[in-house]
Amino acid sequence: MSAPIDTGLIAERNAAAAAPLDADYDALAGALSRRGTDIDTALRRAREFAIAVPSWGVGTGGTRFARFPGPGEPRHVFDKLDDCGVIQQLTRATPTVSLHIPWDDEDPAELRQRASSLGLGFDAMNSNTFQDQPGQAHSYKFGSLSHVDAATREQAIAHNRHCIEVGRGIGSSALTVWVGDGSNVPGQVDMGAQFERYLASLREVYAALPGDWRLFTEHKMYEPAFYSTVVQDWGTNLMIAQELGPQASCLVDLGHHAPNVNIEMIVSRLLRAGKLGGFHFNDSRYGDDDLDSGSIDPYRLFLVFNELTGADDGGASPACMLDQSHNVTDPIESLMNSAIEVQRACVQASLVDREALAHHRANNDALLAGETLKAAFRTDVSPILARARQLDGGAIDPVAVYRGADYRGRVASERPASTGSGGGIV
Repeated sequence: MSAPIDTGLIAERNAAAAAPLDADYDALAGALSRRGTDIDTALRRAREFAIAVPSWGVGTGGTRFARFPGPGEPRHVFDKLDDCGVIQQLTRATPTVSLHIPWDDEDPAELRQRASSLGLGFDAMNSNTFQDQPGQAHSYKFGSLSHVDAATREQAIAHNRHCIEVGRGIGSSALTVWVGDGSNVPGQVDMGAQFERYLASLREVYAALPGDWRLFTEHKMYEPAFYSTVVQDWGTNLMIAQELGPQASCLVDLGHHAPNVNIEMIVSRLLRAGKLGGFHFNDSRYGDDDLDSGSIDPYRLFLVFNELTGADDGGASPACMLDQSHNVTDPIESLMNSAIEVQRACVQASLVDREALAHHRANNDALLAGETLKAAFRTDVSPILARARQLDGGAIDPVAVYRGADYRGRVASERPASTGSGGGIV
């Protein structure tokens, strides 16, 4: 299969932008050198960075009130892979795709073939027991893995096992489990018994993991349950991972916490426990807003990577994926920008003067410790990120090339217009 975007167009646009980039890169190299930092080290960090794209993220998102589809909406998982291929081709930072079953349930051989033709691999599988599907024998209205009915729990367990089998067929090596189980009325459930049922069900899923797989459990404070949620915070999530065994760890979605929660401290605690499995990156102001990463609080994103970079083991490497809902922007453009913003935070965190930071901490110099972090955060590493894309065959300016190629217009002429306007995040 040919590349989604004409490589000649990328080369042409890159050639026009090369001289300004060289000047910016050389200027930044000089500035970093005066601080005792080698720009080549930061460039390697940028080129090594990778984040997965969610298959569902390339479609227009929505809210509980409405969804307004855009032109060229993907019709099926193969269209989604084509769109993900564009993101990787232009950013060179998103080499894998995370699938959601049953939304993306197709023949594994065909999935693998299409992905390979686009230069893509597959990240963690995602199960779905928060929606009822056509022909489903038992409803998840009152829960799935924690349901009071044993047959409903078994149905949810079987679905997760199926996700593992699909994942094995496409070369995935992890399963992410998020459930909406909980309650909406005080007294509706026995919260202790409900949690025990969840654990018992998840132990059966865990037992089905291949030996080289990982299980990520994901916490969320509320929604769709609004009184209590089975896996509501990182403490419960850690308890689950510790009880299940060494292949289980916690997944942190930045939007799944109460406003103003110190997420970087959660990262530190889970690192200490050896149970930080990965992230779903997005941004928020009020709740699980699923806004573009770095669009609201880029400093928080930086502080998360500061914890990862400063870990005692020399830098942790949890799984990273974008998980966003694009309601008013072109999803491909938002995902490209978001991948770059997370990459930016990763590179900025590598610029922190660790020796100076340790000195200021040891001397209880709160002001200079904070300024040491801000010095790295304030550094505009855009030339490093652009040079990484240039060296790896991507676009110096991904959005400009994407728009110049009119990819959206082309697929809009090939894909029937979506007319759905009902509520829903995807």
